[in-house]
Amino acid sequence: MPDPVTISLLALTVSSIMATISLLSLAVSSFTLWLTLVRRGMVRMTQPTMILLGPDIPGRPKVYIRTLLFSTSKQGRIIESMHVRVARNESKQNFNVWHYGDDPMRGSGLFVGETGISTHHHFVAPNDGGEFRFAEGSHMIEVFATLLGAKNAQCLWSQSLQISQEHAAALRKPETWLQFDWGPDSRRYISHMVKRPPAPDGRPPQGN
Repeated sequence: MPDPVTISLLALTVSSIMATISLLSLAVSSFTLWLTLVRRGMVRMTQPTMILLGPDIPGRPKVYIRTLLFSTSKQGRIIESMHVRVARNESKQNFNVWHYGDDPMRGSGLFVGETGISTHHHFVAPNDGGEFRFAEGSHMIEVFATLLGAKNAQCLWSQSLQISQEHAAALRKPETWLQFDWGPDSRRYISHMVKRPPAPDGRPPQGN
């Protein structure tokens, strides 16, 4: 029969194990609570498989992409606004008129959940940006989103796109778009021209 000292040590060991298990359970519960209810997370954007550069119906330049936006938090985030910035050499232009959806509507807030939302995004230059042109050379395309409660917009994605002299000349013609398709093997965008009238609802032409 075990002596009282051994029994006391066993009881102390069992109590320590139970206390450790309780602390671990509390830690897991607290982490789960933080992960699901407290952590705000961020919004992320997938690599667009297609990008279109061309004219909007009034003649102002437009950037069109289709991509998936998703939240890194369980509760999701709300996007107040989105815009694109295009930089070429020392010139920069914001495309702040944002439309989204399969039937494009003016962006006025978008909820992005954990599972994400895949849709079209149209970014048009403002009225005073109508003089901007997609010219020959390298263009840095940056997509920004302003989240509800955030002071500054965050950059979701950026990519340098090269426009050749031939394509730059073609973009000066009406109803002509430059399409960039993502090449998974080459890991770069491959460009070609698309010429057809824009859809009545403002959507750009869909290339082959």
